[in-house]
Amino acid sequence: MKLAAIDIGSNGARMQISSVLHDDGLTRFKKVEYVRFPLRLGHDVFTEGRISLFSEDRMMKLMLAYQLLMELHEVDDHMALATSAMREAANGQEVRDRIEARTGIHIQIIDGQKEAELVNNVVVQSLGAGQYIHVDVGGGSTELNVYLDRIKLKAKSFKLGSVRLLEGKESKNAWTQVRDWIGENVNHTLPIQAVGTGGNINKLFDLSSKLTQSAASVTEIERMRNYIASFTLEERIHKLQLNPDRADVIVPAGDIYLSAMKWAGAEIVHVPDVGLKDGILKLLHDRLMRKKK
Repeated sequence: MKLAAIDIGSNGARMQISSVLHDDGLTRFKKVEYVRFPLRLGHDVFTEGRISLFSEDRMMKLMLAYQLLMELHEVDDHMALATSAMREAANGQEVRDRIEARTGIHIQIIDGQKEAELVNNVVVQSLGAGQYIHVDVGGGSTELNVYLDRIKLKAKSFKLGSVRLLEGKESKNAWTQVRDWIGENVNHTLPIQAVGTGGNINKLFDLSSKLTQSAASVTEIERMRNYIASFTLEERIHKLQLNPDRADVIVPAGDIYLSAMKWAGAEIVHVPDVGLKDGILKLLHDRLMRKKK
């Protein structure tokens, strides 16, 4: 069985096609295709309030490419979800309908709560006992979740994201809202660790010195954020070899991660390399298994 997950974010859009493997009662997803493209829908939406004709044309071409790849891989089922840029665009529904009419791909525009729920379904598998704060930073929004012994206690989505910060379009008092929410919902009498998901924390983690294969100190992540910030945009692209759409957002994204982690009092961050696409794959598989019963 092959499944495809399409995640249309405010910075980039990505599709992952995975084979489903069953072994001794365990289900694993083996990646067979992964394509990411820097659509940067948030640039349009957070400045002009709508998706431009240029961006719609690029999005249409990308979805046609995804549709062809799914045909070539003989995908059994797929799901396409769009997050903050599409849901805030005045013409988001119209763009979605035109893309579906031409490509056959139905794009569901989901809210921050649903986005967080899908990511949480895969993040929780990497948690141990104790208190955790999960920080997921996208281009347009940040989702925060507090866990205790793998049980989610609180969750909140904020209009604070890497592209939104880059454009200077974060919501009023967004930083204060994040700090206050953490202050009210984290138990500061208990030790806490952080979990970070999203492309930017993955890149910061990859470049950092690690404590384990999947964990680093928050201090080390801050050191790497400051190191990258010391370079110009051109130097980040040519010397550090960051993709252009990563080079400009990684520092503002790092500021969100670090602020949330420090306000929570976390000294260690786990980076499990999962995200919305993984939550989509799990949801697709669970639905198919229920239908077979």
